[in-house]
Amino acid sequence: MNSYRTTLRRVTRSLQITARGLATAAAEPVQAAKAPRMKQFQIYRWSPDDPTSKPRMQTYNVDLNACGPMMLDALLKIKNEQDSTLTLRRSCREGICGSCAMNINGTNTLACLCRINTDTAQTTKVYPLPHMFVVKDLVPDLTQFYKQYKSIKPFLQRSEYPADGKETLQSIEDRKKLDGLYECILCACCSTSCPSYWWNQSEYLGPAILLQTYRWLADSRDHATEERKLALQNSMSLYRCHTIMNCSKTCPKGLNPGLAIARIKKSMAL
Repeated sequence: MNSYRTTLRRVTRSLQITARGLATAAAEPVQAAKAPRMKQFQIYRWSPDDPTSKPRMQTYNVDLNACGPMMLDALLKIKNEQDSTLTLRRSCREGICGSCAMNINGTNTLACLCRINTDTAQTTKVYPLPHMFVVKDLVPDLTQFYKQYKSIKPFLQRSEYPADGKETLQSIEDRKKLDGLYECILCACCSTSCPSYWWNQSEYLGPAILLQTYRWLADSRDHATEERKLALQNSMSLYRCHTIMNCSKTCPKGLNPGLAIARIKKSMAL
């Protein structure tokens, strides 16, 4: 009986405390709505559906209080609420797929990883990746880029496999050699920031593809090293790199394509 009374007192007191809290909350004045923070975005627009129209910059205004913190949030908000004809690529929203690569305020980056400049006095300008044919609006034509990627045979090539039919093992030390290489997501930010690639992209492989090439040259499990090097023995595929280093500066994943290219050149010389 005593236990029942004790429990009843505890429940009663808990209800009283809750009731006082609700009364206090109800008595507090409702906070005034936040004043809108309007941010101006100028976005590159061009559509092949109207061949007579010229490329232009179109201005949109977005309330940052009602928008997520990333550039992709702003672009999707514009597309969903203001202009459904705005065209862009996007998928993962996590900096993994590389689909939303574009030029934002003069820098090649991923829209999903680029934070919005909250200074409402400054206009943010958005363009497709530079020196590429444009499919529509912010969508560049990456046909040549992926064709070059296919040309390096980006897969493990071996002349023999373990007799037991199990996986090909690799030491911890050899595995560490791939760090900074395998993380490349082929967003093309580095290649489209390279002046050498701008002028020679029909023959020069560019930073992204050469980084991927070195990823396989550095892999201890791959047996096609000589074949891969032979494909680079010309004046264009590799040696159009002049170490400008735009590629390493702009990589949204923090990789260093310039270093990978230098290591390829060193291995070719030795």
